[in-house]
Amino acid sequence: MAVRVVIAEDHLLVREGMQRILEAAHDVEVVAAVADGDELEAAIERERPDVVVTDVRMPPSGEAEGIRVARDGRERYPEMGVVVLSQYADPAYALALFRDGSSRRGYLLKDRLTAPGELVAAIADVAGGGSVVDPVVVEALVSSRLQAEASPLRALTTREHEILAELAAGKSNAAIARTLVITRRSVEHHITAIFAKLGLPDETEVSRRVRATLLYLADREGATAQRAIEG
Repeated sequence: MAVRVVIAEDHLLVREGMQRILEAAHDVEVVAAVADGDELEAAIERERPDVVVTDVRMPPSGEAEGIRVARDGRERYPEMGVVVLSQYADPAYALALFRDGSSRRGYLLKDRLTAPGELVAAIADVAGGGSVVDPVVVEALVSSRLQAEASPLRALTTREHEILAELAAGKSNAAIARTLVITRRSVEHHITAIFAKLGLPDETEVSRRVRATLLYLADREGATAQRAIEG
């Protein structure tokens, strides 16, 4: 039997191009082609496809609609496969897609698909319970993990993370002590330890606070982006 596929892509020419490619394959049946996340959810309910081929970012939110639908689809229809076609090699998107398991999931980069057969083969693999990931995305995932492991913030204790968050909010040592209900002397001790662990022992107090804040905010921005994608 042919694999029943729903296509979700907000760019008309790209959507029609994928539809023509898949309709030319003897073992694929395109049962719907839609332009946004709401239409995709409706098509899934109506058609119960074997595989969804979706872009990452689509209306109505303009955010990671494809990832969201893939996540929700796994909960409602565990046997439904999802192949994400993206122009982003962002590891956060891939991690969100594979967060609850890699079976029946695929993440491919649009600009690296060089032949129609590659997409058809990916659909077949995912429909059969497998997974497909572009090697460039794998490299990005590995690099992201190595960077996270190398972050100096990993060396901080829970209390030091709390104090750094307060410091990043611009609070004085006295204000931090009141917020966390600890002594000012304890705050000063923790801040000294934070500066040492972040490699900021020999600069002015103001400079060290600024640099520590920048490190904290950079790490937080990456974590926030990940949470936003995962919903």
